[in-house]
Amino acid sequence: MAKLSAYINFKNNCREAMAFYQEILGGELQLMSVKESPMKEMFPAEAQDGILHADLTGEGFTIQGTDMTDPNVAGLLGIVSLTLSFADKAEVHEKFDKLSEGGKVAHPVMTFLPAQWVT
Repeated sequence: MAKLSAYINFKNNCREAMAFYQEILGGELQLMSVKESPMKEMFPAEAQDGILHADLTGEGFTIQGTDMTDPNVAGLLGIVSLTLSFADKAEVHEKFDKLSEGGKVAHPVMTFLPAQWVT
């Protein structure tokens, strides 16, 4: 299985989103709030409860995230494209269905079989 690595910028919902990903994908989740970090003095009081860094690591994947967004990417919040690899087609569809609940799917799930793409 190839490894997936992604970094996602959230707007004050990193903790909840990463817990959701952990519930579906499994793995070990580590969260560091701003107030728990050695950099806490660099952030304003209203940012102290935000997540400075989140790391969800499982077999074949790492998803990282933060609530501390760069103003240059603020317009991209909430847009995520990920490629995940699983052992079988049923698992692909199961995970896709759970991850897409309540979201807007821009492209239907596709599974790759040798020498062909299958929807």
